Amino acid sequence: MPQSLHVLSAHIIFSTKERRPWLTPNLRERVWAYQSRILQNLECHAITIGGTSDHVHLLCNFTKKFSSVRVLEILKKDSSKFVKELDPTLRNFHWQDGYGLFSISPSHFDAVKKYILNQEEHHKKETFQEELLRILNKNHAPYDKRYLWD
Repeated sequence: MPQSLHVLSAHIIFSTKERRPWLTPNLRERVWAYQSRILQNLECHAITIGGTSDHVHLLCNFTKKFSSVRVLEILKKDSSKFVKELDPTLRNFHWQDGYGLFSISPSHFDAVKKYILNQEEHHKKETFQEELLRILNKNHAPYDKRYLWD
């Protein structure tokens, strides 16, 4: 094959440090838009970004130029700096160290997009911790409960 083809789509989840509710409704849209631009600059494609006051869900296509680990490192570092610059009261803002990254087939994009955009309503019925455990179990992802809630 004379060309390299690459389609790697993922649902990514990460939380604010200690799941603090830093992301107020008026701040979220700005953070999501900034994260979308970061991904675009890394030649990734943000399909949908959403979340609540203490965590983010992203659906995106990764580039072949950077590893997913590197993309997440840059995304979290740069968006954390952005949040801190928005308001002096946010100078202690940080993202939690870890993240969940789950591969998604393009045939499931519509369902995942709807899920991400409906986070506020969803979390009236299920906590973030319950959500994360459900997603980990659904994806048969090994995890150590001692490290999930740091």
